[in-house]
This record gives sequence, C-alpha cells and structure tokens, in this order.
Amino acid sequence: MIKSAWLLERNLRDTAVPFDRRVHPSEWYDAGFEVPHGDALINLFWFAHVPGSGAPEIPYQEMIQAKGNQGYDVSEAEALLEEGIALHKAGDKDGLRVLTARLQAALYEAPLIPEHPYHQFRYPDSWEAVVAAMQTARISNHQPTWQADYEARIYQGWVGQLAGGAFGTAIEGYTGKQIAAVYGEIDGYVTTPETTNDDVVYELILLDVFERMGRGLTSRELGLEWVRQIPFGWSAEWVALRNLNLGIMPPQSGAWHNPYSDWIGAQMRTMICGLLAPGNPLEAARLAYTDSVVSHARNGVCGGIFAAVLTALAFVCDDPRAALLDGLAYLPQESEYVTVIREILDRVSTESDAYAALEFSQTRFAAYNWIHAYPNIAADIIALWYGEGDFTHSMSLLAKAGNDVDCNAGLVGTILGIMHGVPKKWANPLNDRLETYIKGKEVLSIRELAAHTTRLAKSTWA
Repeated sequence: MIKSAWLLERNLRDTAVPFDRRVHPSEWYDAGFEVPHGDALINLFWFAHVPGSGAPEIPYQEMIQAKGNQGYDVSEAEALLEEGIALHKAGDKDGLRVLTARLQAALYEAPLIPEHPYHQFRYPDSWEAVVAAMQTARISNHQPTWQADYEARIYQGWVGQLAGGAFGTAIEGYTGKQIAAVYGEIDGYVTTPETTNDDVVYELILLDVFERMGRGLTSRELGLEWVRQIPFGWSAEWVALRNLNLGIMPPQSGAWHNPYSDWIGAQMRTMICGLLAPGNPLEAARLAYTDSVVSHARNGVCGGIFAAVLTALAFVCDDPRAALLDGLAYLPQESEYVTVIREILDRVSTESDAYAALEFSQTRFAAYNWIHAYPNIAADIIALWYGEGDFTHSMSLLAKAGNDVDCNAGLVGTILGIMHGVPKKWANPLNDRLETYIKGKEVLSIRELAAHTTRLAKSTWA
C-alpha cells in the first residue's frame, strides 16, 4: 500500500531525535561555498540535514506533501517515493536521476482536485487588488509620523530577531516533545548562539535595493539582486532562484512550478519591511507584497504581509494580542490564510491554557510540513498571546511548539524587541555580531545594521 507523503513526513518528524547542539557543532555554509548541482543536488534533495540543528529532511517528499496541501492528486508522485529512497541509499546515481525526473513530471502534471477546500478561496493578483481585499473599515487612516524613539526600537527589533533566530536555529526541525526530551525546560540559548542562518540574508538584499531605489523598489529588481548575491536557497527560495535564472521574473518566479509557495519563506523575512515602515502597517504590507511575490504566491504572500504588518504595528501598540487582532485587517479577507488566522485567534481567545492551544495546533496542522506557513504562524500567535510580552516565556513556548523555531522566534523576537526591548540575557551573548554566508557581508555589526535601517526608513519618510 502506498503511504501518503504527509504521513511519511509526519513519521520522519515525530521520530527525529535532536542532535544535541551542546555536543555537536552546526554545519553552516561559508562565503564562497560550492553550490550543489547535478547529481549532488539530486542526492541532497533525497536526504539532507538542516545546517543549524541537524534535523533530517527529504525535500522531494516535502514537495509532494506541499503539492497535496494545495489540492492536487499527488498519488502518482507518492508511488515513486519508496523507490527513490531505496535508489538514494544504494547510491544508484543513474537510476535516481531518471526517477527524479519522473517524480518532477508527476508533480507538474498532477491533476487538480476540484472539490478540494484549497480551491474555494480567492487571492488578489496585484497590490491594488490586495488593498481592495483588505478589511478596509478596520484599517486606520491616520498619518504616521516619525517618533524620537524609533531608532532605538529599530535596533531592539533587529536584536530581537537575531536573538530569536539564533535560539531557534539550534533546535529547528524537531517536535516540541523531542526537543524537551533532549534539553528539558528551555528558558535560554541551548548553546553558544550563532547568528548565521538563511533567513536574514534576504532582508539584507532588500536593504541593498531599498538604498538604491527607496520606496519605489520593484519585485523585479529585488529578484535580480537575489541572483547577484544569493548563491543558493532552500524550498521556495530555491525554486525562485531557479526560475529567476531562467528569466522567469516576479510574480511568476514565486508561483511557477513552486509547490512550496505557501511555505514560511516570506513570513520569515518581511520583518525588515515593518522596520522600514515603523507605525505604518499599510506601507509595510506593500513592501512585503513586493518582496514576497519573488518567491511565494497565495498564502505564502499573505504570510509575508502579516509578518510585516505585525512588525510595523509593534511601534504603535504595546500589546501583542491587540497587534494580532489589528493585523488581521491588512490581509486579503477571502484567502485561506485569513481563515486559518481567524481559527487560531478564536481558539486562543477562548482557551486559557497555552499547552492545550499548542496541542490543538499540532493536531489541526498535522498534515502540513514543518516549514509550512500555517503551523508556524499558529506557534507565533500562541507565543505572542500567552507569552504576555515576556521575551523568555514566549521563546519557551516556541520551543514547545517545535517546527521552524528559528523563523518563528525571529518574528516573535522582532515584535517583542520593538515593544519592550530585549533582555540582556538574550542580547549580550550576540556580541553585536551578525554572520552570513554572503560575500561582502560575512560579518556585520548589529548596531550599525540597525542604524543603516533607520537612515533608510527616515530618509524616505513622508
């Protein structure tokens, strides 16, 4: 009997035991690393380890799962999984090359399931249509003004993001139960924090384009700058880079043959859009839409908008619960993403126990990949709702939620950093140091990065 991709993925995730980062080092790339291609890339996509945490992944299996979540019949591709895994283990490069081509064809040709709930929702195809689809009656019409404390709060947002990312990078890709079995109750970094990850590099690229073009930056120019500076991506970003290199420009670069287009990639990186538009959620949403369509579509773009809006609102709202409720209005109201957000907010509004909310979320989103936007925005909402603005408590809740902890902690850390500042126990170990694998950006000062962000935001302020 053929097992569904999501069940295989669920089993892989449930049984994966974390590499104890107190013992095992990370395996991040450095600038100038050799980009995998040909047989090496195929081999990597049949089995990989997450660089920061060692969590196992089978990207081809995840592709099938993601396409199934989007309402397609993926049974033909699922029938090839067992053979592909066996060929990979046997080291049969020739056979694996052929089978992988068959699997990709099966995904590309997978028939749409008309009655699937995914197809009952609507998604705008331009920024103007996004605005028209917002809950305009609830969007504030006030004219935002630059506040004297914004520079300090932008800095705290960056520190919160990088602290959260460093915290989560060491434990991402595992369930909360497995994380707890290795580390116990978590209330701080599990190892010496490393700021290297594959999330923040996209924000740095956006800053480069923003410096050149200001608020007139375009998705096309942003995509071309990705091609210039980013040698390799993962999941949706990998597909987008492949498309861009083929001359497929945004928004098609994020949508064409991209099963990962509803995943977390935009949701993990558009905090920079809120930092560039403090107190101006509508402008943050516009910048996030411009960025998100480079690599995502539909619900993935909604995730990017929501992350940016929450970041912008954090400058004018000191209550995470209020920000979550207000932020909902800035999303396309007929999208599945909004339906999911409302469902989570309804649950946390009536459930007093954070752990019961986490259990609900884990059951509700069991069929989705650990990098999908839905289980992760659920974790973010739960951490913000029950964390009561406390940085450490919110991070602890994210560890219990598991999944894509670095992306989630980066968003939550940004919001709480802006609202309340980052506690010294989280900020000081970073030593004002951001490290990346991008040439020319190998080591950056967090304080200087924040000052640069402030200058760009303020220089174009209306």
